[in-house]
Amino acid sequence: MLLKLGLPKGSLQESTFNIFKKAGFTINASSRSYYPGVDDSELSLTLARPQEMARYVAEGIFDAGLTGYDWMMESGEDVKIVDRLIYGKVGLRPVRWVLAVPEDSKIKSPKDLAGKRISTELINTTKKYLKKHGVTAEVDFSWGATEAKPPHLADAIVDLTETGSSLRANKLRIVDTILESTTVMIANEKSLKDKWKKQKLENIMMLLKGALNAEEMVGLKLNISKKKLPSILKILPALKRPTVSGLLGGGKDWVAIEVVIDEKKVRELAPLLKANGAVDIIEYPLNKVIY
Repeated sequence: MLLKLGLPKGSLQESTFNIFKKAGFTINASSRSYYPGVDDSELSLTLARPQEMARYVAEGIFDAGLTGYDWMMESGEDVKIVDRLIYGKVGLRPVRWVLAVPEDSKIKSPKDLAGKRISTELINTTKKYLKKHGVTAEVDFSWGATEAKPPHLADAIVDLTETGSSLRANKLRIVDTILESTTVMIANEKSLKDKWKKQKLENIMMLLKGALNAEEMVGLKLNISKKKLPSILKILPALKRPTVSGLLGGGKDWVAIEVVIDEKKVRELAPLLKANGAVDIIEYPLNKVIY
């Protein structure tokens, strides 16, 4: 049996390959290849633009594929969301499609777009947004560099942003958020009705989500005397509860503690643990955290 899986070509490609690697899949692809190899004989991978992924999945060319929720909605294709994976090209956060105008524009709300020209790659979604607000405006497809269009080539834009830095650099002001998007695994109904393919896809998603869960987490080990254990447990966060175990050859008065915590908390927590009697503090990276 073989699962035909589409992976995103372009800005999400590198981060997708990295997440698959942490999940346990090694993908090999040259810069010009659209058919990467993978160390799983039950997988067939193809790279495709996220904008086209839903069509290929709907037509059965792929059993499933990773794309953005935005492009799935924009396509209007009949596909099913298997699950969401929150990651982008620069971080672990949803991205936003926003309505933006020049800083000195008189446009303050969607109603002010009446009769104006809007430039965007997200044509269908933008038209639905205008219809929802009862506004008639011209929506032009943008072939790129959308943030450079105002004020001479467009009155407003609908563009994708993760941090907003590019919009600010081009002296643009956000008026409204049109759509929030995450990466989604989509599949066609036929593939989901196939018991083997459905289980294979669910297994892959479990591993990918485990890899994402571990992205900002680390493991922490330390030793502490039993008499100081209650005070340490009060300041030590964990996903569930810390693991406490005895030390071989350490006598009856000492225990080892192991936890999984947010990596950003370690720099404040480690000195506090040390001050409260912890010794042999070890921080280590994680590949997967599966709940």
